[in-house]
Amino acid sequence: MEPHNLTRVSEFLLLGLSDDPELQLLLFGLFLSMYLVTILGNLLIILAVTSDSHLHSPMYFLSNLSLTDVSFTTTTIPKMLVNLQTHSKSITYAGCLSQVTFFSLFVCLESLLLTVMAYDRLVAICHPLHYLVIMNPLLCGLFVLVSFSISLLTSLLHYLVMSQLTFCPEVEIPHFFCDLSQLLNLACSDTSTNNILIYFIGTIFGGIPLSGILYSYTQIMSSILRISSLGGRYKAFSTCGSHLVVVCLFYGTGLGVYLSSAASSSPRKGAVASVMYTVVTPMLNPFIYSLRNKDIKSALWRIISRIA
Repeated sequence: MEPHNLTRVSEFLLLGLSDDPELQLLLFGLFLSMYLVTILGNLLIILAVTSDSHLHSPMYFLSNLSLTDVSFTTTTIPKMLVNLQTHSKSITYAGCLSQVTFFSLFVCLESLLLTVMAYDRLVAICHPLHYLVIMNPLLCGLFVLVSFSISLLTSLLHYLVMSQLTFCPEVEIPHFFCDLSQLLNLACSDTSTNNILIYFIGTIFGGIPLSGILYSYTQIMSSILRISSLGGRYKAFSTCGSHLVVVCLFYGTGLGVYLSSAASSSPRKGAVASVMYTVVTPMLNPFIYSLRNKDIKSALWRIISRIA
């Protein structure tokens, strides 16, 4: 078939996770529940931080991470729910392009925020007496601004990559959202240059933040091991325990999706694996941070008591 220019392709077909109508009804209920829990949990974290002046500085990055998680899931899940409810598989070209752009924006932003939070923990544990001086509001705001700017640049590069692709008619994407790697595989035009660019972007904007996190925790562990008392070590490590769990969850599920996609010949299995990365992780983050943080729990209880 002769390739059509991308601007002439009016829509794509998202195959989703299953074609079984009964299973689709179950999936709708499951994903709607997880989406609502994600939105509610993360909004409560944001509300708890903004309503308590004592949490503005130490939890500044956490509130930004929660906002990113809300945006992250909202990029993909609502469209999936609409398609499941209407038994439709279509997504417009503009909608697909928007998903690719915003998905890459918030994934990169989450990665960079986790890196900044690792540095924040490093300063808190290795330089506790200078923490308030080093992590001042100006520097914290600058970290978030730079993270957003880099993420915006990454999303624009993904936008440019997709805008250069050409497709044959009736493009079926074996996923529940527009994944750029799937689109590159389905394009009719030569994608060798685009693939190199995407791997380069992934290596730079994925590898550097991960390296920063590993460096921070190397310094943290070195500092903790120098503490003589067991109680002191536990107290120091507990301050970064929640962040470490979230980092492992974020990068672990992301690596799992990549490995499952590479090892499996079925793209549908990769889509199922990506549920952990795109839905479950943002849903669990508020619980991980609130259950292990007394200040957050206290702020949440105050909000709930006011509502009640």
